[in-house]
Amino acid sequence: MFAHFLYFLGRYCFKAVNHAGRLFMLFFDTLYWMVTPPYERKNISDQMVKIGIKSLPVVLITGAFTGMVLVVQTYYQFRRLSVESGIGAVVGFSMTRELGPVLTALILAGRVGAAITAELGTMKVTEQIDALESLAVSPIKYLVVPRFIACMTLLPILTVFSDFMGIIGGYFVGVKMMGVHGAFFLNNLKFVNPSDIINGLIKASVFGMIIAIVSCYRGFITTGGAEGVGRSTTISVVASCMLILVSDFFLSVALF
Repeated sequence: MFAHFLYFLGRYCFKAVNHAGRLFMLFFDTLYWMVTPPYERKNISDQMVKIGIKSLPVVLITGAFTGMVLVVQTYYQFRRLSVESGIGAVVGFSMTRELGPVLTALILAGRVGAAITAELGTMKVTEQIDALESLAVSPIKYLVVPRFIACMTLLPILTVFSDFMGIIGGYFVGVKMMGVHGAFFLNNLKFVNPSDIINGLIKASVFGMIIAIVSCYRGFITTGGAEGVGRSTTISVVASCMLILVSDFFLSVALF
């Protein structure tokens, strides 16, 4: 039994290392094709519309209610210590440093990452990607680079909207519902430094790259028809969310 355990453990570790290596190869190939002309401007703009504008409503709702819940939970704890005036700083720090970029990335991993994997996976199983290669068109240049650029650049912008809506939602609940003085709430936001916002946007950009690369990679290795597309989509979302949370820890240590 112990031998079987070691066999399956070694096999799992080998597969994990293999996927990690191929993932990094796709990442570096994407960086190469991203700076190599000609540039797919139309594809990039189309992906920006799909990834950015169409994701904006769900990001705004997520940010607003995150700020609201944060104030509700914080208020009752701070009231015991008679420091309700510090809620504004807590909301500002939490949204800009952590909750804004992480929750926005998780939302996009579920919405955008799943769509990218399903789309590329369908192209893979129907041999459309092979057709591109037969026409001397790089699938990475044509399919991956536009999605990579869109995710990397738009996730920080969506994070700004999420942060703003979180602070607005927190202000509404704290001042209008909990009775916190509005001047105290706004005055404590001054403790949020520009570096806090910038570091949060750096994290968001890294999360966007993770979502794009993982989703495209899973789409490219999809096999097994419609069932395989569904399986790859599920794995893509789970892997993206896990890598976002893991990288969030290391980025937090490095930046803050």
